[in-house]
Amino acid sequence: MSLKAAFIFIAPEADAYKHRTVVETPVVELTVVGVDSYKTAAKVARELVEDGIGAIELCAGFGIEGTAAVNKVVKGSAVVGVVRFDNHPGLDFKSGDDIFKE
Repeated sequence: MSLKAAFIFIAPEADAYKHRTVVETPVVELTVVGVDSYKTAAKVARELVEDGIGAIELCAGFGIEGTAAVNKVVKGSAVVGVVRFDNHPGLDFKSGDDIFKE
């Protein structure tokens, strides 16, 4: 079973229903969504969790308050990270540093 994850980025004038795509790989189905505000991000995060998303990663544009807003609406239904996860749920909660050493 693959991980259903999302990456939410914030940008002025982004339309959450127009500026989105899904990338499917053998292990991750990643929904990428652009939003124009923290309020929209929270709404989209709630919808994504209702659609089975289990991990949400937020772009570097999200500050502490934006991250808190998304965390609050998913209420433990999905893990939330900002830019990166130290222990990624799609990698059996390991760091990519441990798996992809050269």
